[in-house]
Amino acid sequence: MEPVTLTTERLLLRPFTAADTAAVHQACQDPDIQRWTTVPSPYTRQHAEQFIGRLAPDGWRDDTEYTFAVEPRDGPGRPVAAISLHHPRSGTWEAGYWTAKEHRGLGYMTEAVRTLARWAFTDLAAIRVEWRAEVGNEGSRAVAEKAGAVVEGVLRAGLLNKGVLRDCWIGALLPTDLGLPGTHPYLPGRTRERPTR
Repeated sequence: MEPVTLTTERLLLRPFTAADTAAVHQACQDPDIQRWTTVPSPYTRQHAEQFIGRLAPDGWRDDTEYTFAVEPRDGPGRPVAAISLHHPRSGTWEAGYWTAKEHRGLGYMTEAVRTLARWAFTDLAAIRVEWRAEVGNEGSRAVAEKAGAVVEGVLRAGLLNKGVLRDCWIGALLPTDLGLPGTHPYLPGRTRERPTR
């Protein structure tokens, strides 16, 4: 797929360019990004160059990962976050993201997640957009829940990060969570109800 740009009222979700290298390198110096995401640690300028020059474009070309720079439309013209859809399987894509420390708490990532999920449902015919984060990554979980994802449980050893298997939360957005029709009818499972006494 050729890279696309998505817009919201406040944001541009666009392909990364070489001009973004310094901003990505700077953002990924944050210990929380290195702790909770799969970026290398320590994170060098060479890592940023490889991410922007090879990894992100290869994902678009191979239809295995669609990575976007998140940039405020009224901002300085550089990304404040990154978001991607990756690990496609059977109509399901996984969303992953990070936000530069000084831009957290502004609702940018919640807006970006909803926009990316809407694009996945309308343009990629996705059935689900999943979210995973290591248990304890409260910031990522808050974003997912604010975006409308339902946390569905914990996967034991469900996330490999820096050579260590870690338990992770898993959640998902469905098209109906965003007021969109699904590609197939959906019949939720019955839940057991407690007997009344």
